[in-house]
Amino acid sequence: MVKLDILSDPICPWCWIGKAGLDAALAEIPDHPFTIEWHPFQLNPDMPAEGMDRRAYLEAKFGGREGAARAYAPIVERAEEAGLALNLDQIKTTPNTLDAHRLIHWAGIEGRQTAAVSALFKAYFTDGRDIGDHDVLADIADGIEMDAAVVRRLLGSDADLEDIRRRDAHSREMGVTGVPTFIVAQRHAVPGAQTKEMWVKVIGEIREQIAEG
Repeated sequence: MVKLDILSDPICPWCWIGKAGLDAALAEIPDHPFTIEWHPFQLNPDMPAEGMDRRAYLEAKFGGREGAARAYAPIVERAEEAGLALNLDQIKTTPNTLDAHRLIHWAGIEGRQTAAVSALFKAYFTDGRDIGDHDVLADIADGIEMDAAVVRRLLGSDADLEDIRRRDAHSREMGVTGVPTFIVAQRHAVPGAQTKEMWVKVIGEIREQIAEG
């Protein structure tokens, strides 16, 4: 098997789009060689713990309402092409994602990591839920057959907070500046939201290399 490490943030629309492209390729090639692990990378590591109003956040980031609209136009187009239900008007809060990353980490221990990532993307981009809220995160955990009471108790503690921060910082020290970033076999970095066709090509090349020994 070949390790595929994915650096992502559950409030990053390009990460969701990139996951959709990868998912489509993996569905087309079910005997793919990848073993997948998701890693934390916060788009907004300095976001207040309670998050902030999404409209204010976007207008500050992109220089006003028109700038935000221009920035999101290609996102909406790519999401539609990928068949993703992107309901941006439903999103009221841009959260701090540190706790969401903790949930992804704990889900990984239980073999449910990709399910957690998928559920977080849907909760945020489709349902407009605040994925910085502990009750929301516990409900998401319950939906992927994790113990919601345990998750809520962990979220109320400092469990793995420093580990997530350290892993995020390590990625930045290694030169990662944006997400999604896919790292194939711990050697080849593939940045950005790639298409199904690109991943099909990569999988084909890896299979050839494996066959050649």
